[in-house]
Amino acid sequence: MRLGIITDLHANREASEAVFAHAETQGVERIAFLGDFVGYGADPGWVVDEVRKRVADNNAFALRGNHDAAVVDGPAPTMRPEPRQAVAWSREHLNTEQLAFLAGLPLRIVDGDRLYVHANAFAPAEWGYIVSRIDAARSMQATPCRMTFCGHVHEPMLYHHSGTGKTGDFAPTPGVPIPLSSHRQWLAIPGSVGQPRDGNPAACYAMFDTVEKALTFHRVPYDVETAAAKIRRAGLPPFFADRLRDGK
Repeated sequence: MRLGIITDLHANREASEAVFAHAETQGVERIAFLGDFVGYGADPGWVVDEVRKRVADNNAFALRGNHDAAVVDGPAPTMRPEPRQAVAWSREHLNTEQLAFLAGLPLRIVDGDRLYVHANAFAPAEWGYIVSRIDAARSMQATPCRMTFCGHVHEPMLYHHSGTGKTGDFAPTPGVPIPLSSHRQWLAIPGSVGQPRDGNPAACYAMFDTVEKALTFHRVPYDVETAAAKIRRAGLPPFFADRLRDGK
């Protein structure tokens, strides 16, 4: 089976539509959504409904991200003013059913030797970022699963942990399948669909072939200008629109 690993859509309809269309051309049969469907962008309702539909059709499963939790439960004290504003705006633009869907999402899902989580495996409810080999090693050591798929960080990255305790990392090349050998643990961060931050504005996602045990990272161009214009028209912080162009 070809499984799409899609995360951090952040209410960006244009990026999400482009990624869904690209995934279909790649033969993706099911999608693992790793959370953060809302925040930053201007189309939270559309994104949540699209994910709900795919989950209801049994073509996907979904996790809760920190922005989803903030919309449901209120923002954390550490959340910065701009994202806090986006959280409040998003809540006002979601209906009861959409909020209930976000509230019911789990923090983690285990499927055989694969763990799916938004932030990390060692404390998924605390929303700590994986931004170093140390963070990645801590996460991989917290689970017996051979593969962990995480969102939260908006830059694509792949980490591996050997039986001797060594941890390595590398930035993947889009479109090139990477065999995930069974003698290592792996932690993959596909990057954000709705707001990439590695200097490339193209949307990110990954595809895992469960038969070949190979992971392919993808970049998908989309209509950034339309997504940015919607953010400005909605009265959200212009910073969210500007960074879409820069991919930062």
